[in-house]
Amino acid sequence: MSTGEHPLILAIESSCDDTSAAVLRGTQMLSNCVATQQMHALYGGVVPELASRAHQQHIVAVVNEALNEANIAKNDLSAIAFTKGPGLLGSLLVGVSFAKSLAQALAIPLIEVNHMQGHILAHFIAEAHPETPKFPFLALTISGGHTQIVRVNAPDQFELLGQTLDDAVGECFDKSAKVLGFEYPGGPQIDKLAALGNPNAFSFSIPNVSGLDFSFSGLKTQFIRVVTQEMKKDSHFVEMNKADLAASLQYTITEILVQKLELALHETGIGQIAIGGGVAANSGIRMALTALAQRKNVQLFVPELSYCTDNAAMIGISGYFKYLVSDFADLSVQAEARYAVQS
Repeated sequence: MSTGEHPLILAIESSCDDTSAAVLRGTQMLSNCVATQQMHALYGGVVPELASRAHQQHIVAVVNEALNEANIAKNDLSAIAFTKGPGLLGSLLVGVSFAKSLAQALAIPLIEVNHMQGHILAHFIAEAHPETPKFPFLALTISGGHTQIVRVNAPDQFELLGQTLDDAVGECFDKSAKVLGFEYPGGPQIDKLAALGNPNAFSFSIPNVSGLDFSFSGLKTQFIRVVTQEMKKDSHFVEMNKADLAASLQYTITEILVQKLELALHETGIGQIAIGGGVAANSGIRMALTALAQRKNVQLFVPELSYCTDNAAMIGISGYFKYLVSDFADLSVQAEARYAVQS
């Protein structure tokens, strides 16, 4: 077992529909392998039972691929990090069970990781960004299941400042995209089409939610209602207005995020923002937050696209920080579908 300054950590991520394994030496990523599940597009969303079965099929091959790509033998590993939650329970159970078994067989420490903390700490992977945020900083985590503003005081100190009260931003994108005829996941297709449309063509309401919390359920419902009603009048409505609808939806979502983040900057006085999660790949959101950072004279950290989606490298970097302070789990640890980001 390696116990030096730069531990070798195998990380496993299985919170949703991607099976991923990575190997990190300290903050240096040696490999980051992902097996995606394509069949969910047929059902318009992730089917939990199918996802967990696919994880069982993929996990051994993905872990072996990560070790081979890193040119690391199992006996060289210092610890195994894994996603404890939040996520789909059946999917999480596959990764947790595998990590526990392997750690026990190798007699090395086991490290539980919060998936959302992993998205935030992905900025500290050496390849992810030439600079890393300085503590404290604000993190905006936006994905299919979460929308949160978090104050990050240290690698193990997270304070939840605001979150969605209903739907996550990614769900709003995907469910709205469905009525436009896009397959799951529709968010990336909305982003691509929005670049061709007029963001002011349609006006959608920004919800009145106090503080730093969010709400996207009303916007999603309003968008679907407008499209449905107009389609009854003219069956060609979506075909004729698809780009404008996409641009107007994306503009409204972006305005909600910008307004809340601007309020968080004002209330905390913090001058650094880091974004993460799958929706952080959205080009319109990236541009709007870049403009906000310039307007407010704050520093914005935007991850590479490969670190926005679920991946094991972000679990590995979170595990690295826990390894440094010997924050290990025992074999009684269980997966948790709901797992608060706040430490």
